[in-house]
Amino acid sequence: MRFATLGSGSRGNATLVESESTRLLVDNGFSLRELERRLARLGVEPQGIEALLLTHEHADHAKGVAAFAARYGATVWTTPGTWKAVGAPEVPRLRLFSGHAGGVSIGDLKVFPYPVPHDAREPVQFVFECAGGRLGMLTDSGSVTPHMRSMLGDCDALILECNHDVDLLRSGNYPPALRRRVGGSQGHLSNDQAADLLDSLRIAGLRHLLMAHVSEKNNRPDLVWDAVRGVSESLAQRARLAHQDCPGPWTGA
Repeated sequence: MRFATLGSGSRGNATLVESESTRLLVDNGFSLRELERRLARLGVEPQGIEALLLTHEHADHAKGVAAFAARYGATVWTTPGTWKAVGAPEVPRLRLFSGHAGGVSIGDLKVFPYPVPHDAREPVQFVFECAGGRLGMLTDSGSVTPHMRSMLGDCDALILECNHDVDLLRSGNYPPALRRRVGGSQGHLSNDQAADLLDSLRIAGLRHLLMAHVSEKNNRPDLVWDAVRGVSESLAQRARLAHQDCPGPWTGA
């Protein structure tokens, strides 16, 4: 199993996850043309994507989902609440699941959705399993629950939100209501929250860490790296930073 982000941040999110025989796309916050351009940079044919998994309805994750599914016939998997919130557009194939109902199989990948506290209708994140490998994803969550920690505890690879620095958010130019939303319990994870989660996990077995959904206005790469190094210098050597404007590279889980 391997994965690659096509873009990560407030201007659009999409992530590829693939095994030997199955390729999935998690979210699509890009126009169809932009997503095709980013896929081409990784040498990926869009018609080879079997399914598109949607975490929640916010535009930076969902605005390109229906167009991609209509063009290439990918099955859309999401929760009923998310699909209703996104407007329930017509797509060739739709599969609805619960974030509380255990795993589903898509090809040779086992997908485990789990609920997260975010200001959306029925948001989830995912853990993927294939041939003994385990990849966890956690972005767009304002806090971390015990269930989330248990879901992410045995991962070989982790995509983890490090959205904002608390001081930069507090002193930045966001309106007060937006600052409260981003920093609230249903907003986005700060560097400190991400570090606290990592510190509580069994990171010795974590071979890959991708810090994702980093705010361009309320964070800086050096602050993200400081947070990771504060947990473990050896973990920082296994880590990378996802970017908004460019995809990849592929990372093996």
